Order: sequence, then C-alpha cells, then structure tokens
Amino acid sequence: MLKVKSCGVLVMQNLPQTSFLLMVKPNRYDLPKGHLEAGEDELTCALRELYEETAIPAEAIALDPTFRFHEVYQVKNYKRHGGQTVEKTLIIFLGWLQKPIEIHPCEHDDFIWMQWNPPHQIQPRTIDPLLKKVETHFSYRKIK
Repeated sequence: MLKVKSCGVLVMQNLPQTSFLLMVKPNRYDLPKGHLEAGEDELTCALRELYEETAIPAEAIALDPTFRFHEVYQVKNYKRHGGQTVEKTLIIFLGWLQKPIEIHPCEHDDFIWMQWNPPHQIQPRTIDPLLKKVETHFSYRKIK
C-alpha cells in the first residue's frame, strides 16, 4: 500500500479569546497542512504549508516544543494518487500566534477561529483526536 505523509500546524491564539484556526472547505473543516516534499523534514513541511495556505509566516508563531500529534489511517479513493487506497500519516505541531495577523486562505474557501471549549466534535477522524490530545497536553502542563 502506498504511504503518504501530511504535516501541519494547529494555530492557537489567546486574544480576543483562546481559539484555534480551522480552514473552511465546502462541506467540512480542515487544518492548514499538506504533503511532505522530497528532502523536507516534518517541521519544514508544516511551516511551509501553514504559510502557503494562510500567509502566516513561521516567525509569527511560537511552536510548543513538547507537543507533536501523530496519527496513521487509511484513505480510500485518494484523489491525489489515482483513487487508490493509501496509508496516510498525519503530523501536527502546536503553535501560538504571537500577534494579530491577517489570514489569507489560499487553498480553502475561508477560515474561522473556533473558540477553545472542549470537548470538541468537529471531525472524528483527525481533528477531534488532535484536539483531545491538545486538551490532555494543556491539563498536564497545568498540573506541573
């Protein structure tokens, strides 16, 4: 089975309230993410895709070095590879927006800032497990 890897960044902000960035597609939400290119490491890919899809430059976010989301799942009828089934690995980093910035969605219809108010039920395959892991991560950090 063909294996593909996508990397991205879950962008959080604290002002005006704690929220996270979601990209809007015609019938669902998505994250700013994309496919790993030859010679690229995961973080470089994630930051490149963030910039390409939102116009947020790497220097506008502070990455949380203790967070990395990793999920492997199968995608049937994967359009990018001729409709075959692929094993997809998703890697998501966590970043905090350092100052307000204008977002320019490029590969999506629009974007929204979704208020951080767990538990979230947005998309069960990837976004919900990611947000659950972030929730656990935040809880752990408060305990320490």
